[in-house]
Amino acid sequence: MTHSLHPLTIGIAWCLAWGEGREPQFDLSILQQMREALRQGKDVPDTEALKCLLQTVRQLQEISQDYFPDKITDLQDNYANLWEQTTRIGLVYGGATKIKGYVFESAKLPEIRGASALLDRINLIDLPAFFKCEELPEDFPECYRARQYCQKVRRELKHKDKTLHPLWDALIPELVIYSTGANILAFCPTAFVPDLVNLIEKRYTEETLTANSCAVGESFRLLELRFGLLDHPIEQTKWLDWYLQDKKRQTSPITTAYFGQLKNGKNWKELFKNRKNFNEITGKLAALFQQRRNGNNIPDSQRPSRRYPPMFETHPYLLRDDVEHRLAIAPGSRLPDEPWFSDALARKRIVGQRTKGEGSRSQKWWTKNSDWKWQFGQVKTLWNSGYLESWVVKFRRFIEKSHYRYRYYQDISKQKIGEARSLTEIGNAGNGFVGYIYADGNNIGGYIQKELKTPQDCRRFSRDIFTATEESVYHALGQHLNPHQLNGLTGENRHRNGAIIYPFEILTIGGDDVMLIVPADKALAIAKTIGEEFERILLEGEKIQGRDDYGITDSDIISRSQDCHRYQGKISVTPSRCKLSMSTGVLITAYQTPIYYAENLTNQLLKSAKKKAKQLKKDYGYHGGTVDFLTLKSVTMISSNIESFRQEGLTKQEQDKSKPTLKLYGAPYTLHELGGLIKTGEKLKQSEFPRSQLYQIRSLLERGKSTTMLNYRYFRVRLQPEQQKLLKDYFEEAWCKAITNDGNLAPWMFDRDSMIANLIVLILLETFTPELFRLQYSLLNLLKKSTYYTIWRELIELYPFIEVQPESVSQTTTMISNS
Repeated sequence: MTHSLHPLTIGIAWCLAWGEGREPQFDLSILQQMREALRQGKDVPDTEALKCLLQTVRQLQEISQDYFPDKITDLQDNYANLWEQTTRIGLVYGGATKIKGYVFESAKLPEIRGASALLDRINLIDLPAFFKCEELPEDFPECYRARQYCQKVRRELKHKDKTLHPLWDALIPELVIYSTGANILAFCPTAFVPDLVNLIEKRYTEETLTANSCAVGESFRLLELRFGLLDHPIEQTKWLDWYLQDKKRQTSPITTAYFGQLKNGKNWKELFKNRKNFNEITGKLAALFQQRRNGNNIPDSQRPSRRYPPMFETHPYLLRDDVEHRLAIAPGSRLPDEPWFSDALARKRIVGQRTKGEGSRSQKWWTKNSDWKWQFGQVKTLWNSGYLESWVVKFRRFIEKSHYRYRYYQDISKQKIGEARSLTEIGNAGNGFVGYIYADGNNIGGYIQKELKTPQDCRRFSRDIFTATEESVYHALGQHLNPHQLNGLTGENRHRNGAIIYPFEILTIGGDDVMLIVPADKALAIAKTIGEEFERILLEGEKIQGRDDYGITDSDIISRSQDCHRYQGKISVTPSRCKLSMSTGVLITAYQTPIYYAENLTNQLLKSAKKKAKQLKKDYGYHGGTVDFLTLKSVTMISSNIESFRQEGLTKQEQDKSKPTLKLYGAPYTLHELGGLIKTGEKLKQSEFPRSQLYQIRSLLERGKSTTMLNYRYFRVRLQPEQQKLLKDYFEEAWCKAITNDGNLAPWMFDRDSMIANLIVLILLETFTPELFRLQYSLLNLLKKSTYYTIWRELIELYPFIEVQPESVSQTTTMISNS
């Protein structure tokens, strides 16, 4: 009796036992018995050669993470069996590329929804189906729910190409390292690497017709899975002792670029060790992937080049679709306006309809028209859209198992709730405005390079990130939204009045990426909760499993990271304790705004937020999330990019260089600052500050710091005492404190870059001497040249989307969230 092995260990053993040929070196039944025995922790079949192979695999897995030889010959002496094992193991990496170009090719939500769902199906179900992943429900729940479809995928592929029959016997679910985002990484018997990578690329083309994809593969020796790339013959590998012989070799630009620079007290041996592991192998595959994606031929490769995209027949006198002007096949005769579709566009539309649960009547334009049928041999058949499961179905499954269930549904029967079919319906829940949210992980690439050193690490990390990303979205939607009953719809949507919907649209959740559309008044709160829940889920997950993978243990970094927040209000600061986080771009706009335009702006906001996160990490050791947002009241508000708009339209630099620079915006924000901004907005609305005066103060911001401060104080003292106290506590004291005295600069606040200069001035004033007068005078002039921010303008823009909640409701929500 033995202990059951990690699935990837079973996969490695399977590849070694299969060998390097297209036929296994042991009888297939013996291999299957071996696999089942290893899964259940039982003795393997009584075959001496097979037991030797398993002993070699166990020896590889038992090598300590701390072991790293100084010389390559030490490896030969200590692990002779591994050294002599020459059977190579295949490794395959592939997936979709240029995803946004495919998903947002059309400007209409049904096609965007369908394109995203189609790629999700291929990524999460079709490719794992090659490996029979439905047999491992705990690791591949998506495949398990679609197990009949997975079996159908393999049957169809077997029927199309009978030369690949041995491939389906060679693939087992334990070979898959991960297949959770837009990519798959998996082991494979060496002989089938070319077939498998071609099948991956072919699957995307057959199903989507136009989506770009790429897949590459390579074979490696067993020792390389633990110690990175090795030369052939292995004795010629340039190892640590070779680099240490000559200082120039360690400081060469090529060496520095490959292994990194010495810093933070590390020695060169540690740099070398951190590079020579499984991560070096995946890095080689990534380089081959990029090379093939760019259309370059890989040397000594028999595979066809990818330089030529899919080509579609055209004709000057035939109808085309409205998106990429591809040749149209037939009209959607039962759809509004009867648009003409190309085959690629029609597939997006039908998948979009199916994921929204629209009935068969709405799909008759596709199923009842023979023009959509494809010729397979002697038979014409419709393209099968396959197994589809919308994100709303997954969200509903999550809610059923969570503590949000009763609060979310309240007295509404869940059977009566449908999915939002258009932006009009989502906007109906937000007074005609929607919020686009685009979130992406921070520090992911650096973490992969430094921390993931084995295939098991890659598998665990991929599943952890996917789970944290997906569940953080569900937590945020469960906390801040409720089912909405449509009302006031007109035109072609009026028949939907009275319907109850889930008021959101999840475009995609892949890896560490999130794209969704929600009602405008909840967009910032949802973005904040996604970032917080992402970190919490990762930290709680490692505690449950008894690991320490994502938590920050340096107390100095934790303490110092709290200093970066500009908000100093009554919301206590929760220090950043997770190495990984999320940055988010949020665009609040009218539901009529074209999606391609909104997506472009949201992407710019995300880049701005990530830039802020990178700067805060460098200056303060802050590892938490950041959010940048923009409220767009009209489509023509921004004619260029957001950065130029802020520099040219919202930044005021006086002709007199001694006067300060004024920035009429405060974004991007940390998650703590965003929480403070939302709280300040609620209190501002609660203070009943006259709307006309709010806008008047905003118009005065451009007239200079002193003018704005004077007018703000004039308007503020005219309020009732209790209203003045709200503004003082939640705006002035929280955001606008002066550094050199106990007053405040409302509605302005110092730019963080100028605070150091201000502190120096303060110190010199405390120790005034005639000798320092000239230096003090220069520093005071520097103070005048400082930069000042204001959040007033953003508060006013958010004012229509702020809902004042009673304290009791807010406290109840907090209690539910913490339970």
